[in-house]
Amino acid sequence: MKINISPKSYQAYTLFHRGVQAFMNAEDTGLRIDMDYVDRKINFLKKKSLYLEEKFKDTKFFRYWEKSTSKKVNIDSGAQLANYLYNVRKIKPIKTTVTGKGAVDAEALAQLNIPELDILLEKSKIKKTLDVLLGFKTEQVDQIIHPSFNLHLVRTYRSSSDSPNFQNIPKRDETMMQTVRKAIYPRHGHQFLEIDYSGIEVRVAACYHKDPNMLKYIKDKTTDMHGDMAKQLFKVRNFDKKIPEHYTLRQAAKNGFVFPQFYGSYYKNCAVNLACNWGKLPYEIWQEGQGIPMPNNSFLSDHLISKGINSLEKYTEYVRKVEEDFWKNRFYQYDQWKEENWKQYCKNGYIDLLTGFRCSGVMSKNDVNNYGTQGAAFHCLLWAFIELDDMIQRKGLDTKLVGQIHDSIILDVNPDELDYIVKLALKITTQDLPKYWEWIIVPMEIEMEICGVDQAWSTKQAYRFN
Repeated sequence: MKINISPKSYQAYTLFHRGVQAFMNAEDTGLRIDMDYVDRKINFLKKKSLYLEEKFKDTKFFRYWEKSTSKKVNIDSGAQLANYLYNVRKIKPIKTTVTGKGAVDAEALAQLNIPELDILLEKSKIKKTLDVLLGFKTEQVDQIIHPSFNLHLVRTYRSSSDSPNFQNIPKRDETMMQTVRKAIYPRHGHQFLEIDYSGIEVRVAACYHKDPNMLKYIKDKTTDMHGDMAKQLFKVRNFDKKIPEHYTLRQAAKNGFVFPQFYGSYYKNCAVNLACNWGKLPYEIWQEGQGIPMPNNSFLSDHLISKGINSLEKYTEYVRKVEEDFWKNRFYQYDQWKEENWKQYCKNGYIDLLTGFRCSGVMSKNDVNNYGTQGAAFHCLLWAFIELDDMIQRKGLDTKLVGQIHDSIILDVNPDELDYIVKLALKITTQDLPKYWEWIIVPMEIEMEICGVDQAWSTKQAYRFN
């Protein structure tokens, strides 16, 4: 089936036409790479990868795996590993794929709590880091990379990148992220400034479903959606995110329940993520003194046991009730919108984005309810990217835009122009954007991070601005 990748409206076409021009300017500027560092790190990681491979092959786990099959074992094959874990050893998967099979991604393997798999996980991280650094080495010209940014390949109308893939730089794993970003530098005498839209997909989603509770959470700064969910998910009455242990619970609720729910996950995966990944609790019956610390020298297991929950099974049932309340009470209108949106897609075979694009073709229910949000959120960032680039070009500034990753824009800034650029970026991203698209009914907010002059991207720190 042919996938529609053409804009639906003239406004949408114009956005992408101008976007190609702005991305072209960023590609032309490029980013400086420390090739001495890259070469040293590649050699180190290759040696470490070989060491881990030999270490894994010396385990009983590998020897049993090898005896269980007539094929040559490829330790990098997810399909072979899944077959051995779930079909041969009959291990019950903690996490499943969309097709119902046992998952073997990093999160799923970590949840199985098999020590030998930790070696494979570390080796996998090294491979991903190596792939990025090797991409830098292959694509650099005179120690500068010029990543391509595309607007014609992703069916959600988001961007993509290649040669090298600038959007593939690790972000979730701190060690991997720092290793790669230590190789990237601004032009001599310049500094990196990164502008990140805060919660932009949640904000754009609210412009679609207009759920009153969600709108209140976004507009009223005295409210805290993730804090409220932490209180409910972990049965904490006097919650205070200023307490370090409570802040951890808030992060767990945010990344282990709220966002996964918005993107279509369900209570079983969320329960495991909350209890075992974030909470560090075991999969069997819980005992006192287990899990992450809680206030007053106690532990998460102590707290939950006192609330009548002493196992993952009981906690999973509790999270099921929280999920039901989440959609049927807390965000009822959001839930109703998802059902109506799905019905409209089943009737029409497509969904229209608020930004004038149309997604068509075979899509799952999660796709239907997420594509519009993801696409329109990116278009907000793209519009800001274009306007920033246009103003920089017209003013003849030395500052340049050099990249875009997900919800952030990266600039190579002349220090003498920093104050002006910060004020300009704040105006375009938070004031001009809502005026351009009237459907934006929530405030847009940004965060900024900055590196010192002639410092690697890995050194960025929060930049405070008025």
